[in-house]
Amino acid sequence: MSTTFHNIALVGKYQSPDVAESVMAIARFLRERGLMVWIEQGTASSIGGAGDFPVSSYENIGSEADLAVVVGGDGTMLHTARRLVEYGVPLAGVNLGRVGFLTDIALKDANHYLGEIVDGRFCEETRFLLDAEVLRGGKRVFQTLALNDVVVNKGELGRMIEFDLSIDGEYVYTQRSDGMIISTPTGSTAYAMSANGPILHPSVGGIALVPLCPHALTARPITLPDHCCIEIELLPPQDARVHFDGQARFDLRAGDCVRIMRSQHALRLLHPERYSYFAMLREKLHWSATPRHN
Repeated sequence: MSTTFHNIALVGKYQSPDVAESVMAIARFLRERGLMVWIEQGTASSIGGAGDFPVSSYENIGSEADLAVVVGGDGTMLHTARRLVEYGVPLAGVNLGRVGFLTDIALKDANHYLGEIVDGRFCEETRFLLDAEVLRGGKRVFQTLALNDVVVNKGELGRMIEFDLSIDGEYVYTQRSDGMIISTPTGSTAYAMSANGPILHPSVGGIALVPLCPHALTARPITLPDHCCIEIELLPPQDARVHFDGQARFDLRAGDCVRIMRSQHALRLLHPERYSYFAMLREKLHWSATPRHN
């Protein structure tokens, strides 16, 4: 694939001692390649400055950058994706986190693979997001995007909540549980997987509904077409909470409705040319690992 990159933005994990050195080293490497390099302003502030590199806001990155390189973990990628997805800027991730399903380039290989990417040797994939809103008395009181998941849960309550689930306006069931995870394929290897949800390949046009500790043995995860409109109406008397990618939240009141649909926005992810989703799963989930013997 032939793509020309001129302006590259670097976004790093905030308040991490390992990020400053890594961000600046990558910035110097890219500048040596003749590229214009910016440091995102929050990143620059958290790492103690950007040296002689210009500092840029997310808005300017969105309108001017050809590529954003995210240095950190999947949480940093989620935050950056939600800020930049509306601009269509592609993202590449260098992993400084614990797992790195989205930030798939190891730090030790960063110069090599980023060099290949800016030379036009990469593979690109798109990941869809969820558009979520909270309705109270029929009026929207909150709206945001989620790349991984929307999670309705009991919040600080020490007991289960009860809610009605509807799909495309059709009542499906009333459930008593700790809540529900509504996951994209991207989020299927995150919280949803921990709750025994299915792993969805990124190319699958599906949304997974994964109950959290349901009070019924017959309640099981279900995968829906990605064109569905999902509504969760919180029943009295309990209040609850809804989380978006674990980074934004909203306190729900009894009677509130959380409505989730596929967003019109899609994330562009750039990977090294030889990237394989299954190889990534094999590495991150330790598939085919030799069993340990006592």
